[in-house]
This record gives sequence, structure tokens and C-alpha cells, in this order.
Amino acid sequence: MNFGTQNKEGYTVIQVHNERLDSLIAPDLKSELVLATENGQKNIVLDISECTYCDSSGLSALLVGNRLCENVSGQFVLCGLTPMVDKLIKLAMLDTVLTITTDEKEASKLLKKDA
Repeated sequence: MNFGTQNKEGYTVIQVHNERLDSLIAPDLKSELVLATENGQKNIVLDISECTYCDSSGLSALLVGNRLCENVSGQFVLCGLTPMVDKLIKLAMLDTVLTITTDEKEASKLLKKDA
């Protein structure tokens, strides 16, 4: 299983259980994000702390998650960036578009503050 999903109070956590967020896993992640929003989840925390590599397909999946949450007036929070993934996100300037926290605990505080 490439993903773990937990429903929490006010948000859903999706954890990627794969070292690579690439073209092999990105379509499944997009499906997981669509499923979460179709099931009424407005706020999603995506934990990618196990990912040490990300390509353009992975970045696309992150943007899909952000757009899906925005479409339902929710919030998409990305957490657990490893140094290489963080570097790529900054290089692509997605750090100006995405809400990024260090971990789920920080994301939870952010979501509760904005509620």
C-alpha cells in the first residue's frame, strides 16, 4: 500500500509510504486526493516525510490536491519535506503557492487556528 489515510477532527491526513513521488505513484495519489474530497473532506494534510525524490508528476499531484481543497473552500497542507524535495519545491517556486509545515502537529495547529 502506497498510502495511509486517517480521518481526524476537521481534516484528513494522507501519508505517502513510498520513497519516490514520481510518475508511477502520482496518479494514485491524485485519485486518493479526489476520493478524500468527494467523501466530504475539505482539509487535507499530505505527509510526504518518507519521500526522498519527487519529479514533475509528483509536483502536479501536489497542485491537484491544493486545487481540490480550494474548490471546496478547504485547505491543503503539505508537511514532512525532506531536503531534496524541499529544494525542488523551492526551485519550482511552489513554496509560494502551497501551505507547508514541518509536520502533522504543526499542520493541525494551523488548521485549527484557521477554523
